Amino acid sequence: MDAITEIPAEAEFKSAWTTMPPAPESIGDLGIADSLVNDLAMKLASTVPQFDTKWGAERLHLPVQLAEKVFWKLKQDHFLEVLSQDGPFCYRYSCTDRGRQLAARSFEVSGYVGPVPVSLPAYIAALKRQQQHRAKVTLEKVRSCISPLVLPEYSVQISALAALSGRSLFLFGPAGNGKTTLGRLLHQAAGGSLWIPQAIAVDNSIIRIYDYEVHEMEEISKPSADAGGTSANHDRRWVNVKRPFIVAGGEMTIEELDLAYSPSLRFYESPPHLKANGGTFLIDDFGRQRVAPSELLNRWIVPLENHVDHLTLQTGQKIQVPFDLLLIVATNLTVEEVADPAFLRRMGYRLHMERPTKERYSEIFLRYAKSVGAQVPDGAVSSVIDRYEQEGRELRGAEPRDLIERARDICTLHEKSLQLSPDVLNLAWEGYFGNTAN
Repeated sequence: MDAITEIPAEAEFKSAWTTMPPAPESIGDLGIADSLVNDLAMKLASTVPQFDTKWGAERLHLPVQLAEKVFWKLKQDHFLEVLSQDGPFCYRYSCTDRGRQLAARSFEVSGYVGPVPVSLPAYIAALKRQQQHRAKVTLEKVRSCISPLVLPEYSVQISALAALSGRSLFLFGPAGNGKTTLGRLLHQAAGGSLWIPQAIAVDNSIIRIYDYEVHEMEEISKPSADAGGTSANHDRRWVNVKRPFIVAGGEMTIEELDLAYSPSLRFYESPPHLKANGGTFLIDDFGRQRVAPSELLNRWIVPLENHVDHLTLQTGQKIQVPFDLLLIVATNLTVEEVADPAFLRRMGYRLHMERPTKERYSEIFLRYAKSVGAQVPDGAVSSVIDRYEQEGRELRGAEPRDLIERARDICTLHEKSLQLSPDVLNLAWEGYFGNTAN
C-alpha cells in the first residue's frame, strides 16, 4: 500500500495565525527546505542576463532583506556573482557558469518559477484556524442573500442549515427552478475573505493553489513597506481572496479531481475542490458529466465522511489534504438515476427544488418586472399562466425572467421603452417556446 502523508497535529504549528500571515524574518521561517528555496532562486536568476535584489524579491514574494540573504549565500557558493551595489540590501547579480548548470539541473526536476511555496502543514494549519474564526452564518443573512429567489419557507430553512453547518447540500428537481442560482446565492452568506498560498510544497514537488481565473483578490490595508515595497507585516507568499466559489459542470471528468501534472512544466495544478477550500464547490448538472455518476459518487464518499482527501503525486506518493468547503450537488435528474443510499447518507442536507405554484410564479414575475422597471398591466400574469395550461406546459421558476428579457429585446428592436403589452408578451412567448399555432 502506498504511504500517505498524514495531516500533522495542530500543536506542531505554534505560530499559526488567523488574521494576516506575518512576513518571514529568516530562511527557517519559510517552513520549507533551504535547498528548495535556493533552487527556486537559481532558476529565477538563470532566466535573465542580470538582476537586482528588489527584482528577485518581487518575483519570489519575499522581503528584500530575506531575498538578499538567499542571493548572497548563492554568491558565496559561487553560483552568482556581484556586478554592483544599487543600495542598502540591494545588489546586482548575474549567474556564473556553475550557477547556470545548477539551474539547468533544477529545471529537470521542476519547471516551477515563481513565489516561494509554503509547506503543506502550514497551509493546513492556516486553513483550519481561519475556518474556526470565520463569521457566523445566520438565518437572516441567508434569507437576505437568497431573497432574489421566491422559495417556500422550508427551502429557506434547509438552505440556512447547510450554510451554517458547512455540511453538503444535495439539490434536486426539474430544470429551471433555481438550483444553480440558489447555490450561487447561498455562497454569499458565508462572506469574508481567506488567505491562501500561491503554492504549496511537498518535498520537492510544488502544487499551485492560487488561480487568478477562479480566485478573486481582496483589497488589504497597506501597512508600512520596506525598501522593496513589501509589507513588513505580510507574507506575500499568501494571497487574500474572497472566499472561493467554484463550479464544475457537465465537462468535469474524474481525472480533473486529482492533481494535474504538466510534463513540460514539471509541477502540479491543484484540483478544483482543493482550490475551493474555505468556500463553496458546486457540482452542477450532476449526472451529466463524462463519467458514470456512481464513479463520481465513490470519489466523494471519503472526503464527505472524513473531511480530508487523498491526492497522488507522479512518484506514487499519496498526500492527505483538507476537504473543508461547502459542497453543493445539483441535478435535474431523478435521485434514483444519480445517487445511491450510501452517498445520500453522507450528504448533510437534501432539498427538492419543486416547480412553483401559480402564486409563486406570479410573485416571481412581478418581482422581476419591478427589478427591471417594467409595468405589468392588470391580468397580464394571469394570461401568461393560462397559456401554460392551454399548451400543457409546466411552470418553471426561471421563465418569468426569460420572458421579460425577451420582451425587452422586442421593445429595443422597435426602439421603445420596455412594456409588457399583450402583443409584446405574445411575441416573447413564441420567440421563447416556439410558435405552436397550427
